[in-house]
Amino acid sequence: MKSIAVVILNWNGKKLLEQFLPSVVKHSQEAVIYVADNASTDDSIEFISTTYPDIKVIGNKGNFGYAKGYNEALKSVEEDIYVLVNSDVEVTEGWITAAIELFDKDAETAIIQPKILDYNNKTHFEYAGAAGGFIDKYGFAFCRGRIFETLEEDKSQYDTNIELFWASGACFFIRKEVYHSLNGFDEDFFAHQEEIDLCWRAFNKNFKVRFCFNSVIYHIGGATLTAGNPKKTFLNFRNSLWMMIKNLPASKLIPILFIRMLMDGLAGIRFLLKGEFKHLLAILKAHLYFYLKLFYFLNKRESKQYRNYYKTTSIIYLYYITKGKIFDKNFNNSL
Repeated sequence: MKSIAVVILNWNGKKLLEQFLPSVVKHSQEAVIYVADNASTDDSIEFISTTYPDIKVIGNKGNFGYAKGYNEALKSVEEDIYVLVNSDVEVTEGWITAAIELFDKDAETAIIQPKILDYNNKTHFEYAGAAGGFIDKYGFAFCRGRIFETLEEDKSQYDTNIELFWASGACFFIRKEVYHSLNGFDEDFFAHQEEIDLCWRAFNKNFKVRFCFNSVIYHIGGATLTAGNPKKTFLNFRNSLWMMIKNLPASKLIPILFIRMLMDGLAGIRFLLKGEFKHLLAILKAHLYFYLKLFYFLNKRESKQYRNYYKTTSIIYLYYITKGKIFDKNFNNSL
């Protein structure tokens, strides 16, 4: 029987812990619950030790962000299955059991994402993961149930446990041995898209990422860094370029990166025309980091990739030109 660890990363999140820990405790009886704390300066730890003395606290020595925060904390976690959960997630009855049953059915499944719905609009999918993630040829991420800013209502249209390309960092299950065989998250990312990079590296090693529709959670999203924050723009653009340097097939590396950078330039012009200068500067800063770290990340390339990593040539073309706003059957046929 597999042992299970639910690990929640926290940084000054007492209010979120007060709101969401009750559901995790109630519906995770088969797991050991950990809070990995990134050196919080509020009284998060005191709250946990007083209110939930059975929860194990792992104290990191600094605010290491998502990537290093989990890497450091998971060195102390011995269970067979890691369940990484954001502190702004409400879980539901049976959410763990459904995923573990899926692991048991397929030994090649290494990572599982639950269905992620919007905590504030529970009939609809949530931006960060929805019903499972893919990327297009140019590294733009999208999901069943969420393409760019279009969020679909959950009508059970994606209730199939299909193979994905990436699972959301808001909540996913991963086998311990797989996590460590991949050397965990890339700590250079700090936060944002490190889970896509992890899943891409797993894909390159022929591990499977799968969706589990009957494991359901509700996520607030943006509780720590809002979509309008230029820092989020910077991290997303920078980390996406770094991820592509690391993982693109050698034959596609130069042409794909060149086109992607041109597309980033168009995004910058769009911000300029809208008067959103901080976001324009964030993109310029992201590209500066790309050049500064180019050879460093080229040296991180580990494996050749023979399978097709993308579902569509350009999600931007399908979304904005052909008006494929949702991942329905007709849209799926064009992928």
